[in-house]
Amino acid sequence: MNVIELKNISKIYNPDTIPVRAVNNLSLQIEQGEFTAIVGPSGCGKTTLLNMMGGLDPCTQGSVTISGVAISTLNESELTDFRLKNIGFVFQAYNLIPVLTARENIEFIMVLQKEDPKVIGDRVDNLLKRMGITEQKDRRPSELSGGQQQRVAVARALASHPKFILADEPTANLDSEATAGLLEIMAQMNKDEAVTFVFSTHDQRVIDKAKRVITLNDGAIVSDEIHL
Repeated sequence: MNVIELKNISKIYNPDTIPVRAVNNLSLQIEQGEFTAIVGPSGCGKTTLLNMMGGLDPCTQGSVTISGVAISTLNESELTDFRLKNIGFVFQAYNLIPVLTARENIEFIMVLQKEDPKVIGDRVDNLLKRMGITEQKDRRPSELSGGQQQRVAVARALASHPKFILADEPTANLDSEATAGLLEIMAQMNKDEAVTFVFSTHDQRVIDKAKRVITLNDGAIVSDEIHL
């Protein structure tokens, strides 16, 4: 089953002045449960592609379909609601809310979704345990290491059982030990809950862990490999 389907998508910045084609007539399908890395040199279109998958950046041409919904046809309010219920995001800069504790950051999306408080509590407790950060649950981001902050960010992305997780350079600011631990957790969640992960990365450690590696150059796919 395809979770993500991209058909002939392009992204052109500055179309009326000096056009920059960040993504060029690209088609791609991501199936449920994939653990996929999108790789390539700086400026090849990795982050732009991820942003279009997540509805953060509209296509100039083509269509993006998520679980059967053509998100390019949604208005801004509908798109925001769709992202909230279906897509988890993990960013290089963590993007945690500084005034909230680790626990509060993780439960934030479910609170916005008006989920039952007991469901929220049970899910957050489970994720804190899975991420190995139960003891840090009452600390704010400034009181956490980079690796701990990124674990909170991944837990927040997973909290509401999204259709898939988009992770843009999630290990770029982490040391080897923190990266290994985080990748192991995400791979286990992929296995246990069939969570679909799509990474944009330069990190060879992420590439080695991925089951599928898609290489971009000049906004187009130049190779698409399955790793057993």
